[in-house]
Amino acid sequence: MKVMIVVTHLLGTGHLTRALTLGRAFAAAGDQVVLVSGGAPVGHLDFDGVDLVQLPPLTSDGVDFSRLLTAEGAVADAVYLDARQGALTDAFARARPDLLITELFPFGRRILRAEFTALLDAAKAATVPVLSSVRDILAPPSKPAKAALADDLVAAYYSGVLVHSVAEIAALELSWPVSDRLKKRLYYTGFVAPAAPEAHPDGIGAGEVLVSAGGGSVGDHLFDAALGAAALDKGRNWRFLVGGSTARVADLRARAPANCTVDAARPDFRQMLRAAAVSVSMCGYNTALDVLQTGVRAVFVPFDAGDEVEQGLRADALAVQAGIAVLRAGDLTAESLLDRVRNVADAAPRAPLVAGVDGAAETVRIARRIVEDHHAG
Repeated sequence: MKVMIVVTHLLGTGHLTRALTLGRAFAAAGDQVVLVSGGAPVGHLDFDGVDLVQLPPLTSDGVDFSRLLTAEGAVADAVYLDARQGALTDAFARARPDLLITELFPFGRRILRAEFTALLDAAKAATVPVLSSVRDILAPPSKPAKAALADDLVAAYYSGVLVHSVAEIAALELSWPVSDRLKKRLYYTGFVAPAAPEAHPDGIGAGEVLVSAGGGSVGDHLFDAALGAAALDKGRNWRFLVGGSTARVADLRARAPANCTVDAARPDFRQMLRAAAVSVSMCGYNTALDVLQTGVRAVFVPFDAGDEVEQGLRADALAVQAGIAVLRAGDLTAESLLDRVRNVADAAPRAPLVAGVDGAAETVRIARRIVEDHHAG
């Protein structure tokens, strides 16, 4: 079976990371995978096993997702967006997939509706089944019309919606108004995560406070507060894993106290978590799963710029577990962060999460059944 997964990450890299995990699962099951990325290229991700197609990239203007920028930082105009749409439909025509998966759309990325609709029309004309892939918690629709639009698009084009969560932990209803007709098309897969990491072979990160903010360029407020907290916590080593530009890494490195190591984002981060004293991070889907799978004690500072509520909802749901604390961005200071770090460092250990994290493999099983039913029907 040939599978095409289409994803556009606009700010961080979480959407692309999750889509890549799905792609690897299909490839491991013997399928051919075409991953179409419409966001900025990400150097530290490993695309082995999938065929990557890069569209003319887009990023958001910070947290303003209504303003899309090109790789050069210019506002994306109609000509640029038309070129993306053409590249996307051409990629579909070349690939001739047996299954199409759109990541997040139609529950988000509505600003890219034109290119997604063109893609969906091509899939419908080719009688290719389509699935939507969404995380546990979505950005709630600001207007009922947005939820209604998603319902209509699912009804018109989609064979199902893959919800990468465990319903008993985070049902889609927690963040999205699920209508009766939508509920009939939901398939809960469990959480999508790579295999739990082994301990770091070189012991890097052991006993340290690891501060991260995903693979993108967000989180400056978190790193600034952590610099101050590290300076007040001289008896322990802190390590920053910093995404974004080399200039950003260099700036933090120049301001770091002696007990603070600043690294660019690196692929062995998950292994470091296994023996870390505390993880300090935002609360995106992938980061939350890293914390749960490794059992590391954690302080979550949910991303809430631009009225975002997704990470706050997730952090609050997880904070009932031992060794997890939540600190709102509005309350973030060097002192408040250090206080939370010290509190969770003394908390009872928490067993790593092992059940309900095989969502990628379950996605493959569900998808194959849907494709078989599509051809049988």
